[in-house]
Amino acid sequence: MSTKLQSLLETQAWVLADGALGTNLFSMGLKQGDPPETWNTAHPEKIISLHKAMIEAGADIILTNSFGGTRNRLKLHPGLEDQCFAINKRAAELAHQAIKESGKESVVVAGSMGPTGDLYEPIGPLSIAEGAKAFAEQAQGLAAGGADVLWLETLSSLEEIQAAIQGAETTELPFVVTVSFDSNGKTMMGLSPTEFADWVRGLSKKPIAFGANCGSGTPDLAASLLAIGKQNQPDILVAKSNAGIPQYKDGEFVFSGTPEHMARYAVLMRDMGAKIIGGCCGTSPEHLKAMRDALERSPKGETPSLETIVAELGSLNLAKADKASRESRRGRRA
Repeated sequence: MSTKLQSLLETQAWVLADGALGTNLFSMGLKQGDPPETWNTAHPEKIISLHKAMIEAGADIILTNSFGGTRNRLKLHPGLEDQCFAINKRAAELAHQAIKESGKESVVVAGSMGPTGDLYEPIGPLSIAEGAKAFAEQAQGLAAGGADVLWLETLSSLEEIQAAIQGAETTELPFVVTVSFDSNGKTMMGLSPTEFADWVRGLSKKPIAFGANCGSGTPDLAASLLAIGKQNQPDILVAKSNAGIPQYKDGEFVFSGTPEHMARYAVLMRDMGAKIIGGCCGTSPEHLKAMRDALERSPKGETPSLETIVAELGSLNLAKADKASRESRRGRRA
């Protein structure tokens, strides 16, 4: 299938995905604990404004304001679960409106689909079939709003990934899958980068791209991607790290990564083989502009070693940053 994203991947050496929605919305007035998805109807002008800021900073891909848009997540706020389809449809429509206003029609709308928040059998109560049903409702709303691709992100177990893919496949849209490696080099549910990559490569219908997002800082995400890339497969890899490590100060989470740090990270990820590069929690339009500028002016280098990653980005944070990372994602994992 020829898609808008595939066209970018075929014609560009790298593609820049956007930065954070949630953590930027907090600076625009969103309160901790409030679902960002409600702003699709309550404050659509602010969602459009943030999307446009990311586009103006150089984003080729923007993710919709729908990370927590499954019925399972929305039901935590009474009355919202029955608006699941409409909320997701509106999220995609707002992204398209931002693109129209920016005049950059080549920008891709990626329908963000985050975890349901439930544990899957046999550890938890949710079956893969039930999870797939929840993801399908969300996916269909995003498709109805005009999403170009579905972006399954911040997942942590094979059961959850399987459910999300089954839900995505109820539409005709291509999909991307990223997981969060933030606990001793594995996901919260113990999935390693190589286990994840091997499983994805064995699928009969593969994602257009896969990789890592969020996590506990740029060094750890880089190390995870290095493990995947060492297998020397012709994959399109995604790197979408948090902007440093979250620190709780004065009642809010502040991320340590400067625009200069994220620029170094972006270049290293490109040199490592990532085709799609972006930022997750804490990544502002300012960070994104620095990343684009660095990618455009820096020639392609050799594949960095783990030692180079540590020298350029800092020591691996692994478990010490795991708790802070998870806490920051409770309000919004983006």
